[in-house]
Amino acid sequence: MTVTIYHNPACGTSRNTLALIRNAGIEPVVVEYLTAPPDRATLASLITGAGLAVRDAMRQKGTPYEELGLDDPAIGDDALLDAMLAHPILINRPFVVTPLGVRLCRPSELVLDILPAPQRGPFTKEDGEAVIGADGQRVRHG
Repeated sequence: MTVTIYHNPACGTSRNTLALIRNAGIEPVVVEYLTAPPDRATLASLITGAGLAVRDAMRQKGTPYEELGLDDPAIGDDALLDAMLAHPILINRPFVVTPLGVRLCRPSELVLDILPAPQRGPFTKEDGEAVIGADGQRVRHG
């Protein structure tokens, strides 16, 4: 069973997602995509597998998205993929691949839908939000 996370260690959501995977007793393949970006076919497969449009898989905040003119709705998927490959910071994160599917895990607890193993104990996000209770079950908020 292989679980892969396309990870940015500087991103809190990505760190929380990685920690949730490990909380299930799984040591994933960690791809730091900023230094080892996926190839075009892999990137396109991640986006399609997650059920997203290419534009929906792009990160805008803290990236050259606007300065590259990528906010123009006339720009097609091929050009958007080219931009993501040239500037990996444009790839939203974290993408996680498991035998149960692919997700862009924003928020991080979306990873729970595709993990092939249950959580082994309580889990609290870096910001203090409880996600998994002492019983190993998801905490429902609100």
